[in-house]
Amino acid sequence: MSGPAEPPAAGEAFLAAVRPLVDAIGGELVEPEHAGEEDVLLSWAGAPVAAVRLPLLSASLEHMLGDLERRHGRPLAELDRSTKQQVVRNLESRGAFAMRHGVETVASALGVSRFTVYNYLNRSTNC
Repeated sequence: MSGPAEPPAAGEAFLAAVRPLVDAIGGELVEPEHAGEEDVLLSWAGAPVAAVRLPLLSASLEHMLGDLERRHGRPLAELDRSTKQQVVRNLESRGAFAMRHGVETVASALGVSRFTVYNYLNRSTNC
């Protein structure tokens, strides 16, 4: 029988705290020695503990759509009209439509036309 569990080291606690954020943005934690130029180095108490590898911009939209599907518990194409409009507003606030082919990608995921997505966008700016 062993004694009480050892508390995590400060660096481990820090990584546990930032992991949900890294997951939410679709990033990946990598060892500091494997960090590339584009990775974001994370330090704790003056020492590097990890690096965050950010997703490619094209993967970000797919990550956002996957996240929304998980939140709604079903494919986005199966949502009702009102919920699809909320999804479009959410994606707009997160910059999804600034990406090349953003409208087309979202329209495909929602099972609607590009015209419908533009209507949802116009409706949200007129409210």
